[in-house]
Amino acid sequence: MLRALLDIFWDEDVWLPPNTTWEDIAPGPDKAVVYTDYRHLLYPIPLALVLIVLRHTLEKYIFAPFGKSLGIKNTRPKKAPNNPKLESAYAGSPKIKHKQLFLSKDEICALAKQLDMSERQVERWWRLRRSQEKPSKLTKFCENAWRCTFYFYNFSYGMFILWDKEWLWDIDQCYIGYPHQGTTSDIWWYYMMSAAFYWALTMSQFWDVRRKDFWQMFVHHIATIALLSFSWVCNLHRIGTLVLLLHDCTDIFLEAAKALKYANYQKLCDALFAVFTVLWIVTRLGIYPFYIIWSTSIRAPMLLPMFAAYYIFNALLCLLLALHMLWTWLILQVAYKSINAGKMEGDIRSSSSDFSDSNHSNHSTPNRLNNKKDT
Repeated sequence: MLRALLDIFWDEDVWLPPNTTWEDIAPGPDKAVVYTDYRHLLYPIPLALVLIVLRHTLEKYIFAPFGKSLGIKNTRPKKAPNNPKLESAYAGSPKIKHKQLFLSKDEICALAKQLDMSERQVERWWRLRRSQEKPSKLTKFCENAWRCTFYFYNFSYGMFILWDKEWLWDIDQCYIGYPHQGTTSDIWWYYMMSAAFYWALTMSQFWDVRRKDFWQMFVHHIATIALLSFSWVCNLHRIGTLVLLLHDCTDIFLEAAKALKYANYQKLCDALFAVFTVLWIVTRLGIYPFYIIWSTSIRAPMLLPMFAAYYIFNALLCLLLALHMLWTWLILQVAYKSINAGKMEGDIRSSSSDFSDSNHSNHSTPNRLNNKKDT
């Protein structure tokens, strides 16, 4: 039965162009080109664990000492006094589970009566308790430094290996001759390391700084992994490398801007955020939809016969575009508030607790960058 289910899942009519079989694109010494091997999609998972170890090593021995040398403190908020009853109420609160950490006046009154405490005592303990879970500036600086480092490496490596590839300059070459397009060791490593990084982000997202767009980013990471996997299995790695290259270049400036914010280099932070905003709009709302999506949706059907898996692949590309549009709106909100304030004061991805803090204390004040992001 398992064999029958696998045969149905890996149906050639679904995954491959007409008149193409798995045997035709199976890797082997007798083939004219080196085809992708679907079994290699397992490699990014252990590689992700290696990246997580590498990240923590760099944070401990390089990024943290460097951050401290810039004057970033590793101070944590004061802990709330031990109170088992309030701790039990805090742990069981639906607001905590949904990251809505502030209590209303009525909720404070009800909790004070239930625990035979004053409203002031309950409110103060609750404020201390929710604040103690916030990461320090140094922790957030190290996280941004790691992401900036990887994005810079991956973009630089991608540019280096793709510079002499014909499809970088002529996107139609992504489809001409498909599916008999061979891969090389440099493309293999580019794919495996990129997939490993997104697997690492998906895993570490559950213990990293909590963002207000936690689930959007989770969907983004899963969609990216699915895109990489789909394109690898279907031998669509050429268009996949272009999507990777386009996405990595903007993230370098965002992560660098946030790291500089924590280090109090405000002017440099503002400059990099301005570069990031312009580059984001040009790449994510310009080149991506009008070059990549247009090519996969309009040019590809003209150059090769369509098949079911290709439509799934294209749908995932469109899902990323929808996420780009959502984040662009958030970025423009931050840019607008920053211009009014005269400096970069917001971030398109704040931790939920910090986001709640800002809204509770002053509904007209934007979230601070050091309350912290993407893409």
